[in-house]
Parts: sequence; structure tokens; C-alpha cells
Amino acid sequence: MAEESFNVDELNPPEWLNLQFITEVLRGHEKAPELKVIDLAFMPASPKGDHYASIMLRAKVKYSTQKGEFAKSLIIKTMPEAEGPKKDLFGESPIFKTEIGMYTRVLPECERILREVNDNARLYVDCLYHSLSPKQVIIFDDLVEMGYTVVRGRWLTQEEICSAYGKLAKIHAVSMKMINERPEYLKDFLHGMYDMPGVMDSPIVSGGMALFVEFLGSHPELNKYQPYFEKIRLHYKDRLQETMLEYRNNPQQDGYYVLCHGDYHVRNMMFRHNKETGSFEDCMLLDYQACNITPIVVDLIYSIYMLMGPEQRAGEVEHLLKYYFAVLVETLKKIGYQGKMPTASGFWAEFKRHRYYEFFMVSTVLPVSIALRTFNFDLEEMLYNEETRRKCYQLKVLVEDVKKVLERFERSGYFEDL
Repeated sequence: MAEESFNVDELNPPEWLNLQFITEVLRGHEKAPELKVIDLAFMPASPKGDHYASIMLRAKVKYSTQKGEFAKSLIIKTMPEAEGPKKDLFGESPIFKTEIGMYTRVLPECERILREVNDNARLYVDCLYHSLSPKQVIIFDDLVEMGYTVVRGRWLTQEEICSAYGKLAKIHAVSMKMINERPEYLKDFLHGMYDMPGVMDSPIVSGGMALFVEFLGSHPELNKYQPYFEKIRLHYKDRLQETMLEYRNNPQQDGYYVLCHGDYHVRNMMFRHNKETGSFEDCMLLDYQACNITPIVVDLIYSIYMLMGPEQRAGEVEHLLKYYFAVLVETLKKIGYQGKMPTASGFWAEFKRHRYYEFFMVSTVLPVSIALRTFNFDLEEMLYNEETRRKCYQLKVLVEDVKKVLERFERSGYFEDL
């Protein structure tokens, strides 16, 4: 892959990330004070566009202990040090504290609860090292070495999406049990991306709605939806924030709340297929840095636009979400959940109640998602350059996709009482 396909800050590792640092990490992990690193090479962990908030590096390490010589591949996640939009937006955010808490405390507890009922689902990759000071850094085992890959160049299959939904449903179910029985266990997970300083006024949130209204007006088959989005445009950010902060500020008696992933998209999961047959084997979710307690539909609405392809959005949304719901209810029963059991009618009602979040996703996130997946547009350019972002709304493939989504909104009564 060409050099320009990687983030610049991942081509030159920070000075502190050196042989001495890796040696100390491995000595602690292996409990081998005599450990010596024989060879060390750094490279970007993934192509540009796979992630945004942090720097991801892969370290290929050869080392020796009293037991012999070994080789290991590590994934290192840290914060950007150079000034720029990423550091401005995420530099003071709690994303590393959140992710460390997930990997060291919450996800192990989720697996423990599942193991008690003979559910062997693997929810996370092992974390070898973590620190918030003096540097924010987390180090993981490399899933590529275990046969997992990021799906590229195609949309996910139904089997792959169902596997990803199954893992999410189990995390959601266990978190519902935690919220019901010991809410203090999740007290550190009340803040998400959308209540970080500056996010609501950033181009990421504010940069799409006006362009979407123009887009609707420029296509005859979409004209009738333009007046609805003219109304939505006036207060969608307030309604979006209400959804994201609802559990913290105004929990509803009939609402269903879970510890959401917060960034549940196709690049934040890896899949393993049998090397000989190509048959699907497993999915592993990644990047738990945006986890916080929200209405149950937050991850699911996000996934419609960031996980599904156009054909699935057009005809399989209900089927796929029903699969998620079945796994959720089955898991809740299995782990002895004593709270109010979600009903199918209540589940679907939550989608309509939080429709402004989906209005935001289709108007602002879907065009960017299609441009990234289909045409390899540059993410940072799309987020911070209006002319580049405008190109996302000129893609012909967007028209039919949006038409199918808005027809679903109309059938579901989303445009009533705006």
C-alpha cells in the first residue's frame, strides 16, 4: 500500500515509543525481568480512514527470555501529539479512560456473567498494557495474527452482520442487568462523544443538514421530503443531544437503556473466516472508546448507516434488527435479568421516539459513509472542508439509497408532528 494511504502521524512513531518502552511493557506482561528485545519494527496498523480519534501502530517484536526466543505482534493505540483538528477535538476527551475501563473492568465482567450461563462469546481482545499518564496508550494482542481481518472492498454479508449484532446484543443485555442491579458499576460511563466540548458545533455535526436539504431539492423524486427537513433542520441538534444525554438528564420510565458501543461501524470490527473453506467463523468488536449509557437504539440506528450496505438498508433493516432483538431477549432471560423485559412493540417505538438521531444519520453521516466506502474519499477533508463534503452529496448512488430510507421513514410515521 502506498505511503499516502496512511495517516502521516502513523508513519513516524513518537519518540517515547521506542525499544526501551516496549521492553518494559513486555517484561511486565511476561513477568520476565530478564526479557530483552532483539528486534523491533513499527508500521501503521491500518489504512487511512479506518479510524480517526487516535493513532494506531503495529509493532513487530522479537524478544528473548530464559525460556527462549519469541516473536509477537502488538497493536498500539495512542493520542496524536501534533497540533491539528484531531488533537483539538479529542485531546482533552475521556476516550482513553473510557476504553481502558471497558477493557480492564466492564468487558471482563460481561464475559464472566456470560460464562456463568455457559455462553462462551468472546467480547474483546486481550489488553497487555494501558496508561493515562504520562502518555495515553493502550496495547493489545494483534487480531491479525489470530486470523481476523477488516472487511474491505465489499459490503458485509447477512451472516457477518448478524454475528456483529449478536455480540452487541450480549453486551447490551449484560449492561441492562448491571444498570438494573448495580448502576454504580457503570458510573464512569455517562459521557459520550456528543457531550464533549465543541462536538455539537463542529463540522462533523453541523456540516451536513443544509447540504442535505439542497440535495433533496435537486432531485425530483426526493422533492417532497425537502419541507420536512427544512423543519428538522431548525432543531435537530437539540433533539440529537437530548437523545444522547437522556439517561443522564431525563430517563424515561418506558425507555430501554444500555451501555452502547458509541461508534459501531464496520471498521470497528474484525471477522475471521476459515482459511481453507472461506466459511465464516467469528466477529470481534473493537474500539470501545465512546461507550456510554444511552437509549438502546443509538448503536442500532448508527449501524443502519455505518454497518449495512444499500441493499440491506433498502430491504433487510427490519429482519436484521429482529435478529438483534431476539438475541437480546434470549440473553436477558439466560442471565436472570430482573428488570422490565423489553417488548417488540416497545423496541420499535424507541426508534420512532429517537427519530431525530436517524434524521441526523441519513442527512449528515450516510453521504460521508458512502463516499468513504465506495470512492475512497479522505475523511479529514470531508469533515473539515465544505467543498469536499459537498461532493458527497453529488454522488449518484446516494439518490436511490436515500429514497429507500425516506420511504421507510414515511411508512413509519417519522414525519408526523415534526
